[in-house]
Amino acid sequence: MRSIAAALGLLLLLAACSSVPSSVVSTGERYVPHDAGIEDYRLGAGDKLKVTVYNEPTLSGEYAVSTEGKISVNLIGDIQVLGDSVTMVASKVQAALADGYVRDPKVSVEISAYRPFFVLGEVSTPGQFPYASGMTALNAIALAQGFSPRAERGVVYIRRAGSSEEVPYNLSPNLRVWPGDTIRIGEKYF
Repeated sequence: MRSIAAALGLLLLLAACSSVPSSVVSTGERYVPHDAGIEDYRLGAGDKLKVTVYNEPTLSGEYAVSTEGKISVNLIGDIQVLGDSVTMVASKVQAALADGYVRDPKVSVEISAYRPFFVLGEVSTPGQFPYASGMTALNAIALAQGFSPRAERGVVYIRRAGSSEEVPYNLSPNLRVWPGDTIRIGEKYF
């Protein structure tokens, strides 16, 4: 009787050590084969914007989104851009310049650098990395110099910027990473 209880206890212990969560996500918006989400990209702290005001080179320049979600544009000052698209930012800058500073301003805004993403856990060199359009989880792991010998290679945990929840995803070639994501590679136990 004692050996049966010990065997059951050992089985329960092994089951508890399983590194694969029961609800791994393997479909959804992160598995889209092309980078459809960037067109609707919303700005956050750490993004860098190139603002061009046509025929006004002193007003054009590169601006970083601050931790408060603002850019400080020459002549017009701070503009709140957190959560805005680049089209919305261009409209805001254009409206502010048209309000007594420049007659009929023409403004374009583009993202010159996305906010970085982070890779943690069982990779050779965890850290912060620059985002590139079309980035996948496998690309992110490659930037972190690959898996460590103890890495769980089937599941990756991703926490989106601004979220406190980490979601387990099935690691596949088309799993997308977005700017500001925190990617964690878990440890396998056996």
